Amino acid sequence: MRSLWLDTAPEIPAEPFSPGAGFDSVVVGGGLTGMTTALLLARAGHKVAVLEARRAGAVTTGNTTAKLSLLQGTGLSRITSHHDAELARAYVTGNREGQSWILRFCDENGVGYERRDAVNYAVTDSGAKSLDAEHEACTQAGLGTELGNASTLPFPVRRTLRLADQAQFHPLEVLAALASELRRHGGRLFEGVRVQGASTPKSGGVELTTDAGAVTARNVVLATGIPILDRGGYFAVLKPQRSYCIALEVTDRVPPEMYLSVDTPTRSLRTARVGGRDYLIVGGNGHKVGHHSNTQGLVDDLTRWAREYFPTARPAYSWSAQDYQPAAAVPYVGKVPAGGGHIYAATGYNKWGMTNAVAASLALSAKILGGHMPWADTLYRTRVTPVDALSTARVNAEVGLEMLTGWVSGLAKTAPASPPEGQGVVVREGRSPIGVCTVDGVEHRVSAVCPHLRGIVSWNTAERTWDCPLHGSRFAADGTVLEGPSTSNLGSGI
Repeated sequence: MRSLWLDTAPEIPAEPFSPGAGFDSVVVGGGLTGMTTALLLARAGHKVAVLEARRAGAVTTGNTTAKLSLLQGTGLSRITSHHDAELARAYVTGNREGQSWILRFCDENGVGYERRDAVNYAVTDSGAKSLDAEHEACTQAGLGTELGNASTLPFPVRRTLRLADQAQFHPLEVLAALASELRRHGGRLFEGVRVQGASTPKSGGVELTTDAGAVTARNVVLATGIPILDRGGYFAVLKPQRSYCIALEVTDRVPPEMYLSVDTPTRSLRTARVGGRDYLIVGGNGHKVGHHSNTQGLVDDLTRWAREYFPTARPAYSWSAQDYQPAAAVPYVGKVPAGGGHIYAATGYNKWGMTNAVAASLALSAKILGGHMPWADTLYRTRVTPVDALSTARVNAEVGLEMLTGWVSGLAKTAPASPPEGQGVVVREGRSPIGVCTVDGVEHRVSAVCPHLRGIVSWNTAERTWDCPLHGSRFAADGTVLEGPSTSNLGSGI
């Protein structure tokens, strides 16, 4: 699986890594949050480096739907159920600031984007009630949404909620422009460098350990989706979610708006014109990472649904992305506990990373540079409400149960013959659970124990990866770590 964005991405040059260097600020993660934060700091005169474990944009930024919208499903009504109207208004203000900043950057750097209305839709009575509640929350938070029941979709709907004049773009074109501007201001991008640890010496600052050597910095920003290093325990208040996308070539007219259903299963739609071709992008079928036995079936279901309503569309790409649902209903952005006051993180965008990433970057860079943003002080203040505590308890109860059942099932099966092509299974060898899979005709045998907190991984048939159901760490067929809180590979299964 490979996304339309990654397959058509412009080149983003990196440079050879030099261990032992020192920087004012090091940003870990080369996605939208990391690159925007690095640029803002470099513009202010900081000596900045971005350390990316894979390639720039390889994880969430390269696999998003890239909707730049302030209408975010039923997100605002969820926020108001956890917090007060003041925090909801701060959330909207921050996202509006993020949206305005990135669109202004696109205008200044010749990066194309399209203005589109964002439309939530419901096909059931319960979905219509959800849209009523979201409209009320939007109104209280200062968003001018409009309720209705008309759409350009090829099937009937009960209710719609529209927010005019939002935007969509090619996320890797934006990322390439950010990287170019970062270089122009003296910032450096290093790829293939995985951060494995951090220490805060008495002399001050942070020393980062990587698989290619150490670097030092006065400040470190963890922009890795879910923060690595486990400082702050973010993994305990985030639920990792995986969802799927397909891009279909189209020649007929398709709905121009950015649509999102509020009923389940979720359906997300937007258009894209890339390389002279028109595409319809359809997303949905989300689930908790590692908790679905046939992920390829979810991709196939999206294709079936799309062909039912757009019969002339031809499937061209399929991919999936990982996002993190915060127990607090808003992102966690700011200083990391036990980081000596010099380590910062941003996480918990809840599938709305395009505006939230830039909002977080604005807030983090201001914090590091000594600035002040009232909306950020409200939005990102540390608070755990009773509702948050209950959500956290539920998440961790699920994790504990999953760990127990994972070990029981992982030790229940004995090793079979080689799995069929594209399939993987966890079996018992002696007292250890081992992952065995066959990909491109090659059999791989790895430890099935996630290095993060010893969960038992499961096989992802769509991505052909090993996914940990506890906190969302993911590994290639050969055990190489791809994303999540783990900073090391799966062990050998030999």
